[in-house]
Amino acid sequence: VQLQASGGGLVQAGGSLLISCATPGSILNLRYMGWYRQAPGRQRELVATLTRGGSTNYADSVKGRFTISRDNAKNTVYLQMNSLKPEDTAVYFCAAGYLSSDYWGRGTLVTVSS
Repeated sequence: VQLQASGGGLVQAGGSLLISCATPGSILNLRYMGWYRQAPGRQRELVATLTRGGSTNYADSVKGRFTISRDNAKNTVYLQMNSLKPEDTAVYFCAAGYLSSDYWGRGTLVTVSS
């Protein structure tokens, strides 16, 4: 499973950013797709996931600010990030589950300035 994340960048606190993750195959074949992030000196952590059935799961720290969604026709999952905070600064990784394995894409850097 190949995953290509894009859309990271620099944004001011309070701003918004949309990041995307595309895969060549049908995302409906995947058990889930999601986003994790890793800040400098910290462990990778869950941000949000979206299952094949449409269920979502969010980290408490992003609930109400971030929204995960997908476009089945484009085989792409999105993470809309609003009300960004400096503590959201991290490398964001796209992840997907296929059969019994998990797959990771290269990260995209999101930097939130104060």
